[in-house]
Amino acid sequence: MSPLSATECLLQMCDERHELEDYQSGVPRWCTGCGDNAILAAVQRLCRDEGLRPEKTVFVSGIGCSSRLPHYMKTYGFHGIHGRALPIAEGVKMARPDLTVFVNTGDGDCCSIGAAHWIHAIRYNMNLTVFLHDNQIYGLTKKQASPTSPIGTRTNTTPRGSYLEALNPLTVTLGVANVSFVAQAVDWVPEALFDIVTAAYHHKGLSFVRIIQRCPEWMPKTLEPWLHDPNRVQLLHHANGLPLRAGLARVYKNQVEHDPSDINRAREIASSHDIIPVGILYRNPDVPCYEDLLRPDQLRTIDMKRAALDAELDKHTVWPREANLLV
Repeated sequence: MSPLSATECLLQMCDERHELEDYQSGVPRWCTGCGDNAILAAVQRLCRDEGLRPEKTVFVSGIGCSSRLPHYMKTYGFHGIHGRALPIAEGVKMARPDLTVFVNTGDGDCCSIGAAHWIHAIRYNMNLTVFLHDNQIYGLTKKQASPTSPIGTRTNTTPRGSYLEALNPLTVTLGVANVSFVAQAVDWVPEALFDIVTAAYHHKGLSFVRIIQRCPEWMPKTLEPWLHDPNRVQLLHHANGLPLRAGLARVYKNQVEHDPSDINRAREIASSHDIIPVGILYRNPDVPCYEDLLRPDQLRTIDMKRAALDAELDKHTVWPREANLLV
């Protein structure tokens, strides 16, 4: 077989099509009925439909049930330490802006120990797609209250019920400077989940998607009122947001036309208590990305990186006395 020319190789790469199996790695070890399974399915479908090359795609996570997702993706992955998924992902994107970078984090991982990184990641607005898996509990460590646990939740750390109102990840994110994309999905409406995941991927900037998910092991009844009453799920649609799928519209009749460019209205919708809004709350494509502000249209070569490291290290070098005399 004769070797392929450079042009033929490029054409082959452009025509390459991947199937779902090309992104699947191992058998997920989440509990039966865990919302993480639905999120994984949506993400793998996104990769297939968008034709993402596995060798150019990275999933970064912290610690928790949600953070096992990179293990089940046949792409590059980085399973970080608790609360540090975002700075790791920012480092990857800064060094390799040509890569597609996703972040999977949980309500404890992101909103507790990782809260400072979460706030500043929104402010930096790097081109990352962030999925917050919010099951309102620490699941991996066997049922401790998380920042998003509803008030009164009985757990191993709050046996008499949690005393504090739950933190709202949507209102917090919408209150940070340079926020550019905020959406919410639920794991039991897979069509809307996929549409939101896709819109987040196509946004240039940091896309923050809160995904409310079920935890059948430790919080089996928490979301039942919303599961059994479709009117408590509110579909957001708009010409500049998401279209309203006909099938969903027949089941979920609580529908609101919401312009995602209206941040004040987005904050009002995010503050809902009895209704779960599903869709894009806010989108502003004009917010600049941090990596573009630093190095627009420039990839650092290996020689450039080596020269920069040498220059920094030389600042702290203790030179021999003879070298100083020569100077």
